[in-house]
Amino acid sequence: MKPSPFLRTSARLLVTLALAFTAAACSDDDDDNKTPDSGTSVDAGTDAGTDAGTATPMYAFVAQVNVDSVSTSYIVLTETLDPATPLSLTNATQVNGRALGSGVSKSGALFVSSSANGTVTRYNLTANNTLEKTGEVSFAGKGVTAIGEYQNQFQYVSETKAYYFDGRNSQVIVWNPKDMTLTNSISLPDMTLSGSTTTFASNPLRVGTKVLMPLGWRAGAAVTKQAGIIVVDTTNDSAVVVKDDRCGYVRDGIVGSDNQVYLATEAYGAAEKRVSGTNPTVPTPCLLKFDPVTNKYDAAFFKELGTLTNGGATGSLLAGPNGTGYLRVLDETLYPVQADTVARTLASAVAWKWWKFDPAAGTPATLVDTLPASTGSSFLYEMNGRMVFSEFTNNSGTTNYRELTDLSGNLVATHQGLSFSFLQLR
Repeated sequence: MKPSPFLRTSARLLVTLALAFTAAACSDDDDDNKTPDSGTSVDAGTDAGTDAGTATPMYAFVAQVNVDSVSTSYIVLTETLDPATPLSLTNATQVNGRALGSGVSKSGALFVSSSANGTVTRYNLTANNTLEKTGEVSFAGKGVTAIGEYQNQFQYVSETKAYYFDGRNSQVIVWNPKDMTLTNSISLPDMTLSGSTTTFASNPLRVGTKVLMPLGWRAGAAVTKQAGIIVVDTTNDSAVVVKDDRCGYVRDGIVGSDNQVYLATEAYGAAEKRVSGTNPTVPTPCLLKFDPVTNKYDAAFFKELGTLTNGGATGSLLAGPNGTGYLRVLDETLYPVQADTVARTLASAVAWKWWKFDPAAGTPATLVDTLPASTGSSFLYEMNGRMVFSEFTNNSGTTNYRELTDLSGNLVATHQGLSFSFLQLR
């Protein structure tokens, strides 16, 4: 893999990305469309060759392009975000397979992994605005042969500690992003449900010294009626899986203003319920409450998501300001559900509206009519202190990034291919 000198220089959107805000998002570990880097606010960046606090911003987009069922990824470096000009992949760094770029925002370090192997490679951004390979670590000794899920399965705790959540081997791998060494692994057999595939939240949560990773399970395309959450104590690398059997695919969560964690069924689970008709075996999308201090679900708290949004198909809970969040609600005037509609297609349709919600207040959600409908599962990313969400369009041939902070949905950037990761390097 060669470092790319590819840059684009214009000034158009840097002015619009100068204010501040925070938020959060969701998807699936094989073909979903999904979130902020909620666990990467610590200084795990290290000896990169640039001063991340004084220079022009530098962004790294990772795009996946599929040709004849073969995936190739491209790492595009750019100082410019121009919605009128798609980012070019022509001179970008190529990586075989589905690549992910993760790390700590503005640290100058990008950690690249791929579905082609179980290796993580560290690149530092140089003073010449190129990527310089500075080390790699293999997880093969822990049974990892491919890393092809989502960016936030990598969680960075400090300069010398990071976690990788490995669903295929039911473990959390502990590694050192400074020395690029494998430290330990935490075996979690309770992560596995017989006959079901384990999927992770696109937006894990940080509460004090804990990392909370919601879990969902599917048996083929069918949602399994089981909720779960992994709680990792970063002070001693201990971890537990806590389960609840009242509903399924509960992969999204936010921390409410009452410091409780609210967990909701993701958009795919809502789509599966909508296309199933009256099938009682498909779990009803729900909202649960979890205490991050006691590591227990509130047995008395259970809400059907549709009751919060006038009965619409509702799934996904993305973080907003001050303990609020956004639910995604299907607008069937934009995408009518037919007898042969498939849940995956429905969840990916550009037909899911944004509804603002305060779970601690116990009041219904309200439509945010300034935001356009987009795909049900979106990744959220921080760009210069502002939050944007992604959407896949043109039969998943293009990824758009839209403004969430000001609730306008204005286009920020666009490129060919699917994007499952983004990081501001400087």
